[in-house]
Amino acid sequence: MSDFVYFEDLTVGQKASFGKTITESDIVLFAAVTGDTNPMHLNAEYAKDTIFKERIAHGMLAAGLITKVLGTQLPGPGTIYLSQTLKFRAPVRIGETVTATVEVMALHPEKHRATLSTICTVAGKSVLDGEAIVSVPSRASKPSA
Repeated sequence: MSDFVYFEDLTVGQKASFGKTITESDIVLFAAVTGDTNPMHLNAEYAKDTIFKERIAHGMLAAGLITKVLGTQLPGPGTIYLSQTLKFRAPVRIGETVTATVEVMALHPEKHRATLSTICTVAGKSVLDGEAIVSVPSRASKPSA
């Protein structure tokens, strides 16, 4: 996929993905940036007595990988995130690789918007899924250089 995709380049069914292994550092930094210091994410002693029996990553940390795909791959630079629905299906543990995939489901030419399915998986199993609506730059409105 090229670095810049205009609305006119999109087709239903286009897909892009990005994978990242979640580290201890990712969780600590996410907690620092967001202020979400829930002990489920940061305290092993606390987490061992929960349903997961160990620390898990913040759900929104995994969901944040979707923004990487939308903003840099598909549609890519200039994309504006308008909405996102999410259903959290399973936890993400430290050391697991999360793959975020987006797929163009519908195009709305009147406003240069696209509806995309969004899913994050670990080892092929869905950990979260949803739908995003984005505004995509069009050739007709591209800024002059």
